[in-house]
Amino acid sequence: MASPGVGLSNNTQSSITNLVEQKLRAERAVKAGASWFLMVGVLSLVNSVLSMSGAGIRFIFGLGIAQFVDALARQAGQSGFALSLIINGCAAGVFVLFWNFARKGEHWAFLVGIGLYAMDALVMLMSHDILAVAFHGYALYRIYRGMNGIRALKQFESQLQPAGAPIQPR
Repeated sequence: MASPGVGLSNNTQSSITNLVEQKLRAERAVKAGASWFLMVGVLSLVNSVLSMSGAGIRFIFGLGIAQFVDALARQAGQSGFALSLIINGCAAGVFVLFWNFARKGEHWAFLVGIGLYAMDALVMLMSHDILAVAFHGYALYRIYRGMNGIRALKQFESQLQPAGAPIQPR
C-alpha cells in the first residue's frame, strides 16, 4: 500500500480529494448553466434564418424578440431580411457574451442574462406562445442553478487555497 506522502494522513488526503471533486462539480454546474445562453443565442439566429427563408418551422428555444423583428422584416421585403439578420445577430451576440462571462463565473453575467431572458419570456407571453414561455421558464431555472454554483465554487476554492499554498520557511 502506498503512503499518502510526507506529513499527510489518509484522512487529510481524502478530505482534499473530496473538496476537489466538489469544486469540479460546482464548475460543471456553472458551465452547464452558462451554456444555456449560448444555446439561446445560436438557436435564435437559426430561427431568424428559417423564418426569413419561409421554412415555416422554428425552435421554441430562441428569443421572442427575434420573432418580433422577423415579422417586421418580412413586411419590409428583401431589405428587411438583411436588417433582421443584423438586429437578431446583435441580440444573439449579447447572449454569446453572457455565455462567455458566465462560464468564467461572473455573477453579473448570470443576473443580467436572466433579467433579459425573463423580459423576453414576457414577449412570448404577449404572443400567447405558451410552449415557448414554458421553455423560457425551464431555461431560466437551469441558468439560475448555474448561477448558484458560483457561490459553491468560490467556497470550495477558498477551502482549497490553504492546501495549495506554497511552503513557508519558519
